[in-house]
Formats: sequence, structure tokens, C-alpha cells
Amino acid sequence: QVQLVESGGGSVQAGGSLRLSCVVSGRTLDRYYSGWFRQAPGKEREVVAIVGRDPGNIRYADSVSGRFTIPRDDAKNTVYLQMNNLKPEDTAVYYCVAKIGYYSDYGPDYDYWGQGTQVTVSP
Repeated sequence: QVQLVESGGGSVQAGGSLRLSCVVSGRTLDRYYSGWFRQAPGKEREVVAIVGRDPGNIRYADSVSGRFTIPRDDAKNTVYLQMNNLKPEDTAVYYCVAKIGYYSDYGPDYDYWGQGTQVTVSP
């Protein structure tokens, strides 16, 4: 049984930084494509960043490229989302996800989801 537990959300002013953490239990993280989706109020869920089995294989949404990074610590079985230069439009619930096999930016392709953590960015 794979479980994903997120932490690190909160409120910050525009231009600030937050780091989200996702601890994966039940399997070693390097077997999975893992990363983050987000959903803002009234908007569809969207992919933010995904890291492949090779930690150098990373894809970012255009909206966060250059501001967010997705480090992974295999010793801790943890994937992070380092968010810098946050903007009000980054306000959303952020979800950690994992799947086996191949990259996808389609949420239903992901087998495992965390509970979500709220990120609020004020102007």
C-alpha cells in the first residue's frame, strides 16, 4: 500500500517562498513518476511539476518554470516542491502524486494522491 503525506503549505506574500514535502511510504520513490498537481478555486486541476525515475528527468508547467523546482531525496523517500517568487495566481490546493510507467500531465493517470495542502499567496 503506497501512501503519500504532504506538508509545508501555508500563507505567504507575493514574492515569497514555500517548500512542500511529500513523504512516500510503501514503496521506494525511485520506482515512480512523482510530483505535484494543483487546483485553484473554480479552476481545473493542473500539473505543476513531475520528476521521473531518473531525478534528472523533470517537466515543469510553463507557468512555474524558472520559479519552482522539484528536488527528490531518495534516502528519505521524499519529493519536494520548492516554490520561489510566488504569485497570487499560485494560490491553490497542491497535491502530491505518483504513478508507475510513464510521464503524464493527466491527473486520472496517477494511481496515488496525497490529501492536499493549501498554499495561499497574497498580493
